[in-house]
Amino acid sequence: MVDERLPQPDAEDIELVKVMHALGDPVRMRLLGVYADGGEHSCAPEAVGLGHLHKSTVSHHMRVLREAGITTTRVAGRNRYVRLRRDELDARFPGLLDALLKSLP
Repeated sequence: MVDERLPQPDAEDIELVKVMHALGDPVRMRLLGVYADGGEHSCAPEAVGLGHLHKSTVSHHMRVLREAGITTTRVAGRNRYVRLRRDELDARFPGLLDALLKSLP
């Protein structure tokens, strides 16, 4: 079985407007806080503290984050694992993630 990544923008193509738009939603900001630990996270709603939301809603939020270039998603068989693109985002927009994470409750 070969792991693969879902489509995402290259680091140099990540746009600040798209990042800020993606993070303009409270659920996606909450996901940012979860992903900030640097680990890889299952896409299961319960695994990211969103068990109260429907699976398709959580998938939508994860897709928006990935398409904006904030996260990367690794596919392993039927499973998907999400990780924050911290190094790439810090290089592209220095200080942005730190400021956003400090704003979280």
